[in-house]
Amino acid sequence: MFVIRVTGSLDHESAALLEEACAVAESHAARRTVVDLSRTDFADSTVLHVLLGAQRAHHRRQRRLLVAGPFQPVVRRLFEVTGTTDYFTLVDNVPTAVRE
Repeated sequence: MFVIRVTGSLDHESAALLEEACAVAESHAARRTVVDLSRTDFADSTVLHVLLGAQRAHHRRQRRLLVAGPFQPVVRRLFEVTGTTDYFTLVDNVPTAVRE
């Protein structure tokens, strides 16, 4: 398992760092990647774009990408408003992701 821990705000300025981390995870031999957003207090559509790309890349390699909370209301709202809650595997926390 490969875990990407994100803290603070995620926006167009920090999205490149997340994209880089997701690329490293994709090149890693782990069958599962967990993006831990439990310490993220803001995320915008730029980040959603990065996560969608990472999801597609993992799917092509037959690997799982899980996005873990607990989510701040503004982060959860991003998934809800964009209709992407069913596209991602959203889990309550990292320990749950480990068991998935």
